[in-house]
Amino acid sequence: MTRTKILFMAEAVTLAHIGRPLSLAQGLDEDAYDVHFACADGYDFCFRQAALRRWRIDSIPSQQFLQALAKGKPVYTESTLLQYVADDLRLLDTVQPDLVIGDFRLSLSVSARLQRIPYMTVSNAYWSPHVRQHYTVPSLPLTSVLPIWLANPLFRLIRPLAFASHAVPLNRVRRHHGLPSLGSDLRRTYTDADRTLYADIPQLFAPQAMPPTHDYLGAVIWAPPLELPDWWQRAELSSGRPIIYVTLGSSGQGQLLPRVLRALAPLPVTVLAATAGTIRVDAVPPNAFVAPFLPGDAAARRASLVICNGGSPTSQQALTAGVPVIGIAGNLDQFLNMHGIVGAGAGLLLRADRFQETALRHAATRMLDDAQARLAARQLAAAFQACPPAPRLLANIRALLAPAPHGGQP
Repeated sequence: MTRTKILFMAEAVTLAHIGRPLSLAQGLDEDAYDVHFACADGYDFCFRQAALRRWRIDSIPSQQFLQALAKGKPVYTESTLLQYVADDLRLLDTVQPDLVIGDFRLSLSVSARLQRIPYMTVSNAYWSPHVRQHYTVPSLPLTSVLPIWLANPLFRLIRPLAFASHAVPLNRVRRHHGLPSLGSDLRRTYTDADRTLYADIPQLFAPQAMPPTHDYLGAVIWAPPLELPDWWQRAELSSGRPIIYVTLGSSGQGQLLPRVLRALAPLPVTVLAATAGTIRVDAVPPNAFVAPFLPGDAAARRASLVICNGGSPTSQQALTAGVPVIGIAGNLDQFLNMHGIVGAGAGLLLRADRFQETALRHAATRMLDDAQARLAARQLAAAFQACPPAPRLLANIRALLAPAPHGGQP
């Protein structure tokens, strides 16, 4: 039997955009699927246990991506996306996949269509045009000069114009290649595909008139295959004190980690902290254990509370373990994700640009004592368990590749 050839293409601007599609790729049956994976250099450690064919593509540097987010500027220029499309076309022509699955590889909105290859994208539901969102001003230059009470309504006023400006580069590239514009809503730019899968659950982000080509995938949990630090099994970690897992991630406010550790130092807790390799912690408090990377899923299962940047990868590791979350959010993606969690009663949202150690210490104390938050987190864990990503991905692959009633692709 001929195996279906699937090419995953990851935009390597954060580790999450590598780990999520890699987790999905590794979940496919090798007897039925010939799986290929393309991403930029620098992530070899992620593939130590991955038996799939790898290909190289370019991505903008992570720092460039994060700086654009911090300034509220469009992430990609027209020239960058034109080059992406050219690179995509060469790879698609070489691999000749039956299906391409992208994770934030926005150029596939053009290149997959030009090659007439079925295209599926993995995104988050809070970026969907079919999910209602509450917008709070993220950490921007605006918030450094204005109080939040004034910056918030101003941001909500200019947000549609900002989204439109962010959508311009891809729309220009589409027109250059004879494809129609996606309009001025950035959410369409982020979710355009033949089939769009959201790595979320409807209990956190409820759908509104969502078309049948959009579906919820559930939590895609992934942790890099790394050796555990030598302190992982030490007696202090089973002493009965609550454990707090802390990571601000590769796209978080890494410079805040020493202040987070100081904030938690007076509390009767044990802290497990991961730096994501982005910051050096010179003074580690007596109640903390620090490593560059930790298996976030295992750390969350040991924890009573998870403190992160509010992004979906770590917060989902926490919630699938039934553990509440404090999100110290900076960019809009993190604020949008945390709004869903806070609305479900399973977390608290703090601003990275207004960070105070005393506020975090009080928030952590409150959450450790909050039975309602623990109950909400356990209820979300059950909802995530009822929405496993592997079978949902398979069902969507089959639906997308199923012959149309009169032959050919649907």
